[in-house]
Amino acid sequence: MVREVIAYKNNFINFYKGQDSKIQEKIEYVLDLVRFERQIPKKFYKLLENTDGIWEIRVITTFKSIRILCFQDKGNLVVLTNCFLKKTHKTPKKEIKMAEKLKTEYLIEKYGGK
Repeated sequence: MVREVIAYKNNFINFYKGQDSKIQEKIEYVLDLVRFERQIPKKFYKLLENTDGIWEIRVITTFKSIRILCFQDKGNLVVLTNCFLKKTHKTPKKEIKMAEKLKTEYLIEKYGGK
């Protein structure tokens, strides 16, 4: 395993449980790319510009375009913060703000600050 993937709080878990089994399989496939591939294709995993280190995991299905926002902690730990169905071309600012807020909370809990 190249990276460990964990979920912070319940946002990702609740979203995941609300999907049917085919969508869950697709999400697992992409998360396995993040876990096991040294070089993940940008179409699946990319750093969002103008954010505080927020990455976007892209899960594309026939009917849905799912985005999982996350950040990296200590290089090889990927922390999933929130996810949503993408309906517009740009990632919604409120989702990015939520990911940044959860990142700050996580870092304070784990390290006592940034």
